[in-house]
Amino acid sequence: MRRFLRKSSVEREPLAVTMTGVRMGERVLQIGLGDARLTSMLAAKPGLSGHAALVVRDEGEAERARAVASESGLLVDVHIAPMHALPLADRAFDVVIVHDAAAALAPLDARMRVQAIADSHRVLRPGGRMVALEPGTPTGLLAKLRGAQPPDTAYNASGGTLATLQAAGFKAVRLLADRDGYRFFEGLKT
Repeated sequence: MRRFLRKSSVEREPLAVTMTGVRMGERVLQIGLGDARLTSMLAAKPGLSGHAALVVRDEGEAERARAVASESGLLVDVHIAPMHALPLADRAFDVVIVHDAAAALAPLDARMRVQAIADSHRVLRPGGRMVALEPGTPTGLLAKLRGAQPPDTAYNASGGTLATLQAAGFKAVRLLADRDGYRFFEGLKT
């Protein structure tokens, strides 16, 4: 009984938050709203000693982001801009997280994909990292309810997120994991 109480009293951090590696004091940029709960948890990680910013594509997403930040008591700078033209200073962030990268990049032609990710490269400091999240292999109940999601074959045939990160200048690009319904990619700016 005692062991059960101890485990239930500590809320586990979702894997998606852990996999990004965001730490207190860092300057974090998130691109896309994605899952509002995940976005708010990632925005909370830098704390008061860091900085959290979010770039969304339209006013509707911006309002939703502001509401999530307000409900959570977070300080988040919300900007409206396309991925390929971030209204942010060069070398301003330690980490850039792109939510639902495959959905954001797949509709773009190859040149625009690289341009979008290259602008994320621009706003990272040397030694900074990019983390791209996208739907992965569904697990558990989600796998039973949704089944396997059809991949965007043209996007995947072109190398997908991994190839786009490499083409945009990121080094040591790799798939970190495909777990809990997410795929995590990471690239470093040298």
